Amino acid sequence: MTNELSMKNIIKNFGSFQALNKVDFTVQKGEIHALLGANGAGKSTLMKILCGAYDEYEGKIYKDGGEISISSPKEAKRHGIGIVHQEVDVALIPSLSVAENIVLDVQASKKSKTFVNWKSIYKKAEEALALLGSSLSVRKNVVDLTLSEKQQVLIARAIVQNVDYLILDEPTAPLSVEETKQLFSVMRELKKNGVGIIYISHRLQEVVDICDRLTVLKDGRYVATKETSHTSIEDVITLMLGTASVKQWVKKSVEVGNQLLHVEALSLPGRLSNISFHVKEGEVVGIAGLVGAGKTELCRSLFGLEQYVSGSVRLKDKKLKLNKQPYYYIAQGLSLVPEERRKEGIFVHESIADNLVLPSLSRFTNYSFLKRGKIKEKAQKTTGQVGVKSHSIEQSVGTLSGGNQQKVAIGKWLVTDSDVLLFDEPTKGVDVGSKREIFDLITNLVSQQKGVVYATCEFEELLGVADRIYVMYNGKIVKELSKEEATSEKLFYYTAGGVKG
Repeated sequence: MTNELSMKNIIKNFGSFQALNKVDFTVQKGEIHALLGANGAGKSTLMKILCGAYDEYEGKIYKDGGEISISSPKEAKRHGIGIVHQEVDVALIPSLSVAENIVLDVQASKKSKTFVNWKSIYKKAEEALALLGSSLSVRKNVVDLTLSEKQQVLIARAIVQNVDYLILDEPTAPLSVEETKQLFSVMRELKKNGVGIIYISHRLQEVVDICDRLTVLKDGRYVATKETSHTSIEDVITLMLGTASVKQWVKKSVEVGNQLLHVEALSLPGRLSNISFHVKEGEVVGIAGLVGAGKTELCRSLFGLEQYVSGSVRLKDKKLKLNKQPYYYIAQGLSLVPEERRKEGIFVHESIADNLVLPSLSRFTNYSFLKRGKIKEKAQKTTGQVGVKSHSIEQSVGTLSGGNQQKVAIGKWLVTDSDVLLFDEPTKGVDVGSKREIFDLITNLVSQQKGVVYATCEFEELLGVADRIYVMYNGKIVKELSKEEATSEKLFYYTAGGVKG
């Protein structure tokens, strides 16, 4: 008997569009197997078939040598297949506690639901979190958790189900360096206990570090399966993109103009302290920091999503009012591409066209009636500008790949013609090819003398895209570096709390 899970000749069509074309994939028990590919390659579609989200497909699925049928999430779980989703808020119930979310599937599968053994529920949840090395309170409500804490809850939920095969979709995207190390430790422990792990990530160094094998898809087709010990990152990118060009992207030189944005002594009780920086026309200003450094809070504060902010903000020499709603800042020429795009950056159930024009809707109305013709014209032009790959502009944004969703989140601000764009972790969950397209979009923006604030923990990106870099640690700016001064070593040093120099 073979101890493996296999998918053979999988075909999946969405109308006339073929998302998967005779794809094969096999993961063995006790191995960590990466599933890779550019956005739109078919990874998510393949895994949705495996976890029962799609029931109409061609091909066969085998477990331990025998054919199995998976037509619903319940059947997938019955066969020992679990998934930890990338978009954590989709999979959690915010009004319930940590413990309730962790044991949710286990409790739902019980035949008798007359009495709830809360002592047992809390104990199971605490044991699962302890395996993750987490001190998170099991009685805390999920709505009050940070992004990384929500990720821990999802992983703990999978652990209590005793799965045979576990799909991890971009699990480290919201995690800090230490949290990622702890996750890898848990993965190795699961592997030792015979669990087969399917690992989806755009962080290729992680794939090489943690995975035994990798499989690459491209344009809905199987490309290759390789041993990671004999495969370089350059080899993987070549398989994914069909090109050997893997040089670091570097922003083209743009003439810098007058000062656009000036922030002075911005503070947010308990989270930001005395933040001062500026952005000029045609300039990309990097904000470097690890998870929890305050990057997201800074961007949200400037956009009106955090209240009780103090300090001074000037845009084009006009002093802005603080603690206003986002629509005020949009009207002043400020925009935000948030870290959690599905929660705050897009409406997943609405069309591409509607998402793109929503912040500028007043331009497309006439006596309360929508000018559908103008909306269509603008949406088609903007999707061309940002490179959204879709069936049509009426396609639901939630059905797009992560990279294309991010392009829609950026594209809507092209329609508003913002002066300063705030990007918070803009390439999270985005593949190599889409990253380059996003960088090209940024170059196009600054060439129009717009200003860009680029906040991220991906230091290599900052070294390529930023003209200047401010480093944040513990809610403060601790260092400013010019493009010439900045190195990976310096960024790691200052973001980790280094103070010398």
